[in-house]
Amino acid sequence: MTYTQPREETRLTRILFVVDCSNSMNAFWENEPRITVARRVLQGSLASLETKPNVELALRLYGHQTRIEPGKQDCDDTKLEVPFAPGNAQAIRNRMNEVRCLGTTPIARSLEKAAGDFPDNKARNVIILITDGIEACDEDPCAVSRALQAKGIVLKPFVIGIGIEEANKFSLKCVGNYYDAGTPETFDRVLRVVIDQALSNTTTQLLLLTDDSRPTETDVPVTFYDQRTGEGRYDFVHTINRRGVPDTLDIDPVYTYRIVAHTVPPSVKENVAIEPGRHNVIALVAGQGRLDLKIEGAVTAEFPVACIVRKQGDAATVNAQPMNTSQLYRTGTYDLEVLTLPRLLIPNVVIRQGETTPVGIPRSGTLNVVAKAAGPGAVFKRNGNELEWVVDLDPRLERNQFKLLPGDYRVVQRPADARETAFSVVKDFTIASGRALNIEL
Repeated sequence: MTYTQPREETRLTRILFVVDCSNSMNAFWENEPRITVARRVLQGSLASLETKPNVELALRLYGHQTRIEPGKQDCDDTKLEVPFAPGNAQAIRNRMNEVRCLGTTPIARSLEKAAGDFPDNKARNVIILITDGIEACDEDPCAVSRALQAKGIVLKPFVIGIGIEEANKFSLKCVGNYYDAGTPETFDRVLRVVIDQALSNTTTQLLLLTDDSRPTETDVPVTFYDQRTGEGRYDFVHTINRRGVPDTLDIDPVYTYRIVAHTVPPSVKENVAIEPGRHNVIALVAGQGRLDLKIEGAVTAEFPVACIVRKQGDAATVNAQPMNTSQLYRTGTYDLEVLTLPRLLIPNVVIRQGETTPVGIPRSGTLNVVAKAAGPGAVFKRNGNELEWVVDLDPRLERNQFKLLPGDYRVVQRPADARETAFSVVKDFTIASGRALNIEL
């Protein structure tokens, strides 16, 4: 499969750990306080992170500076304790060992302050929030998280709930990718999965479906765009592999994607989320049929003629397809405008799944106009008593040549130096397919 590696492959990843150090973290979780479990599990994960290239770490704590008292809580109790820097894993370990859990749970305020913890938004900025409780300060952490993502400051946060009551889990799921750790052993596994997903990709298959939902469309260039920023993340040509199924991709699960299969016109799927830690299957309807354009009896050496293809009733141009070519299009109904003289309109052309739709037009004839003197004039198509303008004569030339569709025409011309209307010359003629006609004025 032709496939570009992730464009962020060598990009710096910054991981900010936002850790709950509120008073509730002193509660026992099975046989030891929750903060003790958090210290041990986080420090174990740091060992794998500090050896990885292109990774920087930081630590923000909340609920650790002001002791909670009845009827009183400090909702500004959040602080960046260890800023981003290379090789600072030991500093994070030391600060986690020193911290004492005292206060309340200002999750929203901590996420809001976290925006300033990242030096810029040019890296893959990831927040891993570890908490045993929900927001305690009447603010909305979900709204703060959405704002940080919309501004491009961070990617969708990872949230690990440790010992969270079932009724409170929902309020954390809207903050980011939520993982539930019901036991200390589960917490250790979950944190390792989250870190792996923050740094790694996840397998994905893209099914390009026909109109009857068969995953057999292929050989189409595809782009995965970051839904939020519009930046292209992956480019590849869709491929059916040797096993007869769409090939598997490695896709970063941190982003939400807008997927564009570059059919004509494009096939698009918005807001595609990749679920970390599993094989994802994405279906995108991209049914196609073929439009085969022919000029009857034409030879390939003839001057090329373009055909404008538009969706039915839409003025936007989908494609300018040369005559005597074949092109795949999304299934649907199209209007054609062939740039012959005169222009030929062919409405309501239906492209069906897996079928070829032939459209033929007659071969043009050649008109040679020879005037006694150059001057203004034009060629018209005769439609009963009405004249339809086709093309102007070049007023600088005595000889003009045009390719015209078969039909009945009239040419009107007056020598440039003649100053009386009576000198106008009018001649009717008929063009036959593939034949040349000379007209003397």
